[in-house]
Amino acid sequence: MLIDTLRAILGSAHVLTEAADIAPYCTDWRGRYSGQPLCVVRPANSEEVAAVVRACAAANVAVVPQGGNTGLCGGATPTGGEVVVSLTRLNRIRAIDPDNNTLIAEAGCTLAAVQEAAAAAGRLFPLSLAAEGTATIGGNLATNAGGVQVLRYGNARELCLGLEVVLPDGRIWNGLKALRKDNTGYDLKHLFIGSEGTLGLITAAVLKLFSPPRSIATAWVAVPQPAAAVALLTRLREQIGGRVTAFELIGRTALDLVLEHIPGSRDPLPVTSPWQVLIELTDTMATDLAEPLEAVLAGALDTGIALDAALAANETQVRALWALRENISEAQKREGLSIKHDISLPVSRIPEFINRCDAELEAAFPGVRIVCFGHLGDGNLHYNQSKPLAQDNADFIAQTPAVNRIVHDLVHALGGSISAEHGLGQLKREEILRYKSDVEMDMMRAIKRALDPRGLMNPGKVL
Repeated sequence: MLIDTLRAILGSAHVLTEAADIAPYCTDWRGRYSGQPLCVVRPANSEEVAAVVRACAAANVAVVPQGGNTGLCGGATPTGGEVVVSLTRLNRIRAIDPDNNTLIAEAGCTLAAVQEAAAAAGRLFPLSLAAEGTATIGGNLATNAGGVQVLRYGNARELCLGLEVVLPDGRIWNGLKALRKDNTGYDLKHLFIGSEGTLGLITAAVLKLFSPPRSIATAWVAVPQPAAAVALLTRLREQIGGRVTAFELIGRTALDLVLEHIPGSRDPLPVTSPWQVLIELTDTMATDLAEPLEAVLAGALDTGIALDAALAANETQVRALWALRENISEAQKREGLSIKHDISLPVSRIPEFINRCDAELEAAFPGVRIVCFGHLGDGNLHYNQSKPLAQDNADFIAQTPAVNRIVHDLVHALGGSISAEHGLGQLKREEILRYKSDVEMDMMRAIKRALDPRGLMNPGKVL
């Protein structure tokens, strides 16, 4: 019996079968997807992961890799009958090389733990997102996570130099090379980054580190419309250059939800503006970034691009401004269900998308509430819809396919993507077929067949 074999490999304490014990692993963060696995296993190292995968392959039982279970598309949620492989016990920092600016972390390390380990070595690991205290680095890589500093540092794919992966047959591929140049054939790590565990289980990674910033300037700016936000971003890039680390767009509805549902929140400005942006500049040199930021904002105020602005004067104010942005998802969750879209577009097309899609949704669903926010600097919007009243909202949520069609068709028409940083998971597995070409889908299926011919790696996700 497979469960007996798994107990022999891991010990009974790390093979969970009781309903109360496995419950936390069975439902996604949003509460949208739930499935009953055969069991949950908690291996402690790569060799144990490999032994588990070999045992499951021998029994022809599928596996579902899971990290912090903070995914938003059901990619780490079982559908039923699989073995959930929780990687949270793989939580060691194996090595830090400050001179090479690299760190080797196991997949179960939380993102916050990786950041702290880098900081202890006098370095920066820049990947940052709201769930970083729970989300694990393996899951971040499996979904190619983005976060708030992609504008300057890139997403998870750009921050990874090498991987260790357990393949579907239980072999371990050791690709933990800390090299920035290695032209010896296919760059295999990129097959697994963003694959959501459908090709293998990431167990460790070589991550890029950077010199930490010695100067920071943060501002909250009211703008009249998204086009003004894009114009302000362009000015910042032209006048301040690569020191623009984050540029976040927040619609008024998103801010109002935070002010309503998150205790201690307050509006940084007296002006009630339909749109606001959160700007952060950083520099590895000790320099005054407030002065050039103030100069750009003064020009923006003079020309009407900005309506008002506030610069953070200390770390407490910086944290308060970022809390307004990072608590939007939690505020939405407390408000109730909504139809969520994680999309990307060329930055120049974002104002057109918002104007057109808002109008189309209002015409199709009068009274719709649109919560729009995201990483404008890299073209990633979180564009979510609901109805204010619970009874109306239940009927509205039932119209999800129609809402998706309006949003996703326009995203596609404007040269965008229907999944920017959350992945496909179960949520967009069928939806993607409308927007990817037959050639793209054939190549993806061919890769899946080559590495996982029996379809035992996270079945029902992505493909």
